[in-house]
Amino acid sequence: MLGIIESLSLLAYVGFSLAILVPLSGALVRFRAHYNPKGLQLDSEGGVQPHTGPVISSFFGMLKRVYRIEGWSGLYKGLMPTLLSTLFIMVFLLVFLSDSNLRHGAYNVPSVGVLGTLSYSLFSMLISLPQVIVTDRAITTPHKLPFLQPIYSLRLLLTPTERRRPWLLYLTPGLLAAQVCHIAYVVLGLRSVRKLLLPQLSESGFPTANDISYVKLGIFSAIALLSTFVLTPLEVITTRLAIQRNHAAPEFNSVAQEEEGDAEEGAEYAGVEEDVIGLRNERDPYIGLLDCAKRIIDEEGWAALYRAWWLTMLGSLSGAFA
Repeated sequence: MLGIIESLSLLAYVGFSLAILVPLSGALVRFRAHYNPKGLQLDSEGGVQPHTGPVISSFFGMLKRVYRIEGWSGLYKGLMPTLLSTLFIMVFLLVFLSDSNLRHGAYNVPSVGVLGTLSYSLFSMLISLPQVIVTDRAITTPHKLPFLQPIYSLRLLLTPTERRRPWLLYLTPGLLAAQVCHIAYVVLGLRSVRKLLLPQLSESGFPTANDISYVKLGIFSAIALLSTFVLTPLEVITTRLAIQRNHAAPEFNSVAQEEEGDAEEGAEYAGVEEDVIGLRNERDPYIGLLDCAKRIIDEEGWAALYRAWWLTMLGSLSGAFA
């Protein structure tokens, strides 16, 4: 087991990382979840009216808007599910990895090939999917969630149907398909190309400059950058589908919810008269991955599928060489 000093250092590092990453990831989720239709809409009487919701055009604009409307507590929405999942991973590492391995860097993930990596990635995704859904909904809800009342928060984030049958989270239309496509592209696509062009990067240790062809390195870097055009829409679609709640009857909207026991009202932010983001009406849900992509394009334009594309580009480029 790790010593006290190492454990405290690890906790301090995790705390510092979460302090920085939670507001940034929260702004990213809200920016991609924000519903901003480009055209005119029909009111309840069939009349034409323009969309009157907030217009947010950038990631940093969203970050400023969250702070202006909800303050620091709004920036740290989603902290508790993120913290709990991080602590779970830390406990696993502390229990199953020896002190000497961690200290001297002797532990290495075994090489299991492309199919083994794909299987492991898909299994990890299935394990973490409920946490991703709860976190994204906690970030995008207009309600103020107390940090130490998980049952109360879950009653706000999950519908009665989802609370009675939590496995329905895995059946959220299109969500699993979007996640599988993202993982398959990265593992079967980018990782396979890297192994073909730059096999030295797949080996243990650090390759020297003489071991790598700069031409092949440039080709692979270009492929990783161009992958942004595929991965960003999948990430936007995943966010939209994760916050779309499952109802027993689709005719109930996000206010009325379902007839049974979803009338609990959540506390709102004091003095706040506007929502940070606009959310799509749950009376007309996305019914799948392709339907979600088509509706986003039709209702909000192609640009909505590429929100914060540069963050995906940076992640794709760094992850490709990891």
